Formats: sequence, C-alpha cells, structure tokens
Amino acid sequence: MHFIVHCVDHENALPIRLANYEAHKAYLAQAKVKTVISGPLTADDGVTMKGSCFLLEADSKDDVLAFHRNDPFFAAGVWRDVSIHVFLKRVDNRD
Repeated sequence: MHFIVHCVDHENALPIRLANYEAHKAYLAQAKVKTVISGPLTADDGVTMKGSCFLLEADSKDDVLAFHRNDPFFAAGVWRDVSIHVFLKRVDNRD
C-alpha cells in the first residue's frame, strides 16, 4: 500500500530541523518502511524548509505510524501537524 505523510513544522523549528537533519536522513535510509519519494516543504522562496512530505510504501497504516514515531524529527519535536493518508496511485510519470 502507498501512504502520503504530510508534516508541517512548528514555527521557528528550523534550527531544530537542521540539528537533526543527518540523523533523519540516516533513519530514512535504514527504515523498514520504503520511502518512495520524500523531501522538505518550503516557503515560497523555495529554500526555507517548513515541513516534510513522504510517499511511503508499507504493509499497513500501523507500520507508517511506527515509522513516523521513530523519526528523529518527531523525537525532536520538529513537526506541529501531521496527517497520514492512504494513497491510490493512478498516474506515475517518473522516468
């Protein structure tokens, strides 16, 4: 199954995000849940990070919840709001 995880940072969380960035990337690389695509959400300047978005492949929503709760960004309190949704892929134009 595919899932979308949409995360919005707490205001002024950028320093916490940056301090935990390497641990977050290392976690994604070894996690049981497959990250299909992910990256930061940014302000309109296209640079200032203010959230995260993940397209994940997992067996269940419980697996996605466990993946999310074990992320260093979660442990550090980076995210203010998080929503997790089942995603039905209809079109995929990636090469």
